[in-house]
Amino acid sequence: MSAAFHGELVPHPWRDPESEHDAYQLFHQRSVAMGWLDEQSSAAGGERASKAPGLWAMNNAFCGTRHAAAEPFARFQVECSTPANDRPLPVQPFLRCAEDTTARIGTAHLSAVQLLLPLQGLAPASRPRNALVPSMETCDWFGERAPQARTPVKITIDSGRNPSIPAIAQQLVSCLGHLEQDAFIPGKSGRADEDETLPPPFADGFWNGPPLHGMTLRGELAEWSCDAVGWLAATIADSASHLGVRTPLLLSVVRG
Repeated sequence: MSAAFHGELVPHPWRDPESEHDAYQLFHQRSVAMGWLDEQSSAAGGERASKAPGLWAMNNAFCGTRHAAAEPFARFQVECSTPANDRPLPVQPFLRCAEDTTARIGTAHLSAVQLLLPLQGLAPASRPRNALVPSMETCDWFGERAPQARTPVKITIDSGRNPSIPAIAQQLVSCLGHLEQDAFIPGKSGRADEDETLPPPFADGFWNGPPLHGMTLRGELAEWSCDAVGWLAATIADSASHLGVRTPLLLSVVRG
């Protein structure tokens, strides 16, 4: 699972740019503190090491100066554990951890979030009937938001060389529209043109690229936050998985 933050990062003026507390170390520490990291831990008294349960294993993290306008100012990558049958992909805690890490380094002005979602790790047939889209259990978290917090977004969903997303595009929009929630209100959808997709910050072989088969979806989020984007991404992942998608998805959520 991978995330890229687009926009602008203003580094804290008091922070030493050569500090040992870089994005990798900060993300690791935050993951451990929140119980989100899979790691080997040794019990007291020299007993055999046991694996502490978590949501992901560390892979890579970067936050700093961009070299080109189209590049993200921060990237985070983890090896995602297979979620429990009644739990969504942990996109919401993943983005929260990335957001907290970024806030230690500078002030972020986020214009877009791009995610690589490993749908091949989901098993929709094993979902309980009352948890087909597990993120629905937490949609009320966004219920107490001021009306002015609602934000228009444009979403691009791409299945790379696999044509699965265009094949189920209308069904996916229908599924999202029938969910009993107002954290995200879907609007118009269409085919994704090549220039509408943010270029992924990794090689095509890393997923199933290049982005060739995609769709766009406009709608309204309850708020512009990593929390809301993470919830939306997990909801789209499970909905697409139930419609038969088994390939990694490149998902971009652009504000405005």
